[in-house]
Amino acid sequence: MHRKDPEPNIMETLATSETSLETSPELERLVALRTQALQADLDRANRRFENAPCGHLMLDGALRLMDINQTLLEWLGYQRDELLDPSINLTTLVDSAWYQLMQPRLEAIGQSDSVESMELDLIRKDGSRFQALLTCTAVKDAEGQFLYSHSSVVDISERKNTEQRVAAHDGFLQTITDRIPVELAYFDKDLNCRFANRAHAARYGRQPEDMAGENLSNLVDADKLPEILPFVAEALSGQNQTFESEYLGTDGRRSYFEVHYIPDQRKGDIEGIFIELHDISESRRTEEFVLEANRDLEERVRERSAELFQSEQRYRLMVDAIQDHCIYFVDEHGAVTEWTESAQRLHGHSRQQMLGRPYQNLLAIGNAGEDEVDPEQVLRLAKAHGQWETRGWRLRDDGSRFWAHTVLTALRNEGGELQGLSAITRDMTAAKSLEDVMNDLNKELEKRVAERTQQLVAANKDLDVFSHMVSHDLRAPLRHISSFVTLLQEQLGESSDRLTLQYLNSTAKASRRMSYMIEGLLEYARLGRVTLDSQPVPLAPLLDGVIAHLKMENPDRQIEWVIEEDLPVVRGDAMLLAQAWGNLLNNSVKYTRTREAGRIEVGWKVNPVGGRTFFVRDNGVGFDLEKAHNLFVMFQRQHHSMDFDGTGTGLALSQRIVERHGGRIWAETAPDEGCTFYFTLPFEGTEPELEFPASSMAELAY
Repeated sequence: MHRKDPEPNIMETLATSETSLETSPELERLVALRTQALQADLDRANRRFENAPCGHLMLDGALRLMDINQTLLEWLGYQRDELLDPSINLTTLVDSAWYQLMQPRLEAIGQSDSVESMELDLIRKDGSRFQALLTCTAVKDAEGQFLYSHSSVVDISERKNTEQRVAAHDGFLQTITDRIPVELAYFDKDLNCRFANRAHAARYGRQPEDMAGENLSNLVDADKLPEILPFVAEALSGQNQTFESEYLGTDGRRSYFEVHYIPDQRKGDIEGIFIELHDISESRRTEEFVLEANRDLEERVRERSAELFQSEQRYRLMVDAIQDHCIYFVDEHGAVTEWTESAQRLHGHSRQQMLGRPYQNLLAIGNAGEDEVDPEQVLRLAKAHGQWETRGWRLRDDGSRFWAHTVLTALRNEGGELQGLSAITRDMTAAKSLEDVMNDLNKELEKRVAERTQQLVAANKDLDVFSHMVSHDLRAPLRHISSFVTLLQEQLGESSDRLTLQYLNSTAKASRRMSYMIEGLLEYARLGRVTLDSQPVPLAPLLDGVIAHLKMENPDRQIEWVIEEDLPVVRGDAMLLAQAWGNLLNNSVKYTRTREAGRIEVGWKVNPVGGRTFFVRDNGVGFDLEKAHNLFVMFQRQHHSMDFDGTGTGLALSQRIVERHGGRIWAETAPDEGCTFYFTLPFEGTEPELEFPASSMAELAY
């Protein structure tokens, strides 16, 4: 044995002790036998120590290894002399984290004789680890002074692995049961909970791990115990129990469950009960809903049956009472199967005369205006298309005839099988007479339209002649007046006759104004005759060109332009639309001249009746709208020409362009509060938006 025993050797005691007995062979033999026995015991103890099923080690006060048995050496993979080096302590075998936890305990063993067993990881020589249970006790001398600590080490790796497998299995079982919609629990025969899935634990506001050990009486409400205890007793006696129970939730809503108590019977003994709760609230509510729906359906069927009876009565009365209409029924071959009072009244034939007879007998064969197709073909078309209309002359019982409109409708059941046809006939004799009169009137109207067209053609020719005269004959005198005024101005030069110069300037301005008015008049007349080149027109690039042109014409003006970015594509003549936009925007530029900072807005919105509505708004001087009765009339102006120049043609031209596009234009304004012009244009919503360069839009603007 390799540990240092603090007890003195018996042989040394015998050798050093003083005795009065003389040495004898017998005494030596007894001593030798005792020594051999003691040595044998010591060898057996050493073997048990070295080969014990658990590890043993001794530590001094500095936690250095004093001794270690062979079992622990084999577990650790060390040689004895490698660990019994005085420079090596317990940190060689224990991870630093574990060492920090166990060091205070081992250092305090001198005061408490022993410490609580602890689990830790021991490090083998190859660096691998195994889990061990360490139990330490203190060894002291007769005076109670600490000598060393004796520790036993048990390898618990296999136990830990088993516990982990069991925990994993239990966790897997818990996971599975937590995922099913059924509430599951197990109670032993003392009604203590041993297992509950998450759904069952949630019933009591707990987690599954909190349910273990709880008695059923502590979980169930006191008022519910008397209801379920008889079922529990029956289950503990070995009988399966199934019943339904109603629960009132914390939210006040009632729930219904199907409850199963299943005995856990092992070797003839009942060890506990399994509890299953199936939520049947939805099925119960569905049953109640279906029951209520059936009652409601029965009531509706009774009401509907009464309504159908009344409807049938009304139908028969209606069919028999109509005057200029009649209805009767035929089979797929055209034979009459039902002849109503209204049919007898319109055609004059009795029921006995028509039942089973072909309906073709009612047609006036050979008379002008008869149906374009024969009766057999009408039947085929009605059966093929579901309905067919025919017009022609019909015969009465007395031989007279009337013009009728007949609709044959195929009657099919839910399976699509033909059940016959209904024939609704209307007396259209008066309408036929009116139609003949209308045909005569239409012929007369067409004749008058042709005559009026010839007159309009002649008037257009006269208008063209007038336009040509205005364009050439009226402009020539104006040019002469303008030329002579210019010559007089040059001849007078810096004359002191200021009144004469003023007259000449006024004459020149008047001639130029009259020239502009003639051009406007010609343009107005041209707009009434020009053919629109309708196409998709994107307004955004068109307005960019118009505004760029206005900015170049008014470089000194400070104007804030507010243009909506999502202007749509409209359908119209790009050249004419550019002219209309130019007139309206130029009008806003003109009448914001008195403002230090002008503001012009352009926007749009969807027109509820179709198309798009656009607006041009400014902060100009405005005008009195109540006095502007002739706002869109040629040469009519709301401001004096001395205040704002112009000829009064722009708004009239814009109105004609908008109207030529099928729209309308109007204004909202007040004195000194700016002006807003609205107009509508057709929307281009089917063709893709076309790309027009800004330079092209500028050219279109003017």
